[in-house]
Amino acid sequence: MLKNRTTSFFGLLTLALLLAFLMNISFGQVAIPLKDVFKSLLGGSTDKATWDYIILNFRLPKAITAGLIGIGLSISGLLMQTLFRNPLAGPYVLGLSSGSSLGVAFVLLGAGIVPAFLSQFLLSSYGIILASCLGSLLVLLLILVVSQRLRDTMTILIVGLMFSSFTSALVTVFTYFSTAEQLQKYTFWSMGSIGNLPWNHIGILAVCTGVGLGISMLTLKPLDALLLGEHYAKSMGLNLKKTRYLIIFSTSILAGSITAFAGPIAFIGLAVPHLAKLLFQTSNHKILFFATVMLGAIIMLICDLVSQMPGMDFTLPINAITSIVGAPVVIWLIVQKKSIR
Repeated sequence: MLKNRTTSFFGLLTLALLLAFLMNISFGQVAIPLKDVFKSLLGGSTDKATWDYIILNFRLPKAITAGLIGIGLSISGLLMQTLFRNPLAGPYVLGLSSGSSLGVAFVLLGAGIVPAFLSQFLLSSYGIILASCLGSLLVLLLILVVSQRLRDTMTILIVGLMFSSFTSALVTVFTYFSTAEQLQKYTFWSMGSIGNLPWNHIGILAVCTGVGLGISMLTLKPLDALLLGEHYAKSMGLNLKKTRYLIIFSTSILAGSITAFAGPIAFIGLAVPHLAKLLFQTSNHKILFFATVMLGAIIMLICDLVSQMPGMDFTLPINAITSIVGAPVVIWLIVQKKSIR
């Protein structure tokens, strides 16, 4: 009975994912009929040549990016919530987002302190991505070094929050000495964006997401044991330190690469794992993993669809839309469940 229910839910999620993907490509400032979307995606020609160009060069890359971001952040959130046994833990709880923000803030707000030839490179899209990756990597290395000396997982969470506060303070210092133009650039980056990514950037993001997901799949069985506590997991023969490293490294790859290419995206990693648990009524991470993957992609595609404001000539910041959608979901879960576990 439970197996049939799970299979039915996965079937419905597959249809919902396909529909969300096609609608994301179909709707926007220019509405394109679904039949023409199918034609273009299958290698045919649409009724208008401009529609082919819009689909293949703008909407398809953006839809793929949205799916990758939804998947990566959702899985990161699931890993963090189980590792720390904290329902409010998310993919950025270790300070990775703040590290990326520090790297980008150094480039956009402090580029004037480096030589002109280097400043020109840093202000390019590649420079910003590199700075974001390095900032996230720096925080990751610091957390891994600190975690070697700590046995308590909750202490690592506190350390991550302290790193986040420290890097946020450094960003504040940069903003204090910045010009209005520099602040505007940094503000736009912090709003998040999944459009205008070229195919080579999407390829790198896809590889990073694939590697992160592959590593996280190695932790599915240990995650089930961790739900019952670290002492129980150790009694079952679990190598806690190795598992902790794998989870932190996987989350770092997923969250760090997404932040580098799209900026900080809020609430997806926090809300989606809870939706998966609520829908499937299970704590089995083999089921939750794939449920979270599909739900994350669906919700991110829907958020992107909302941000496009079909028929309008503007696009809202994706970070604002995910917060508007995610915050009520978390509040509703708290009200319905009385307490999130």
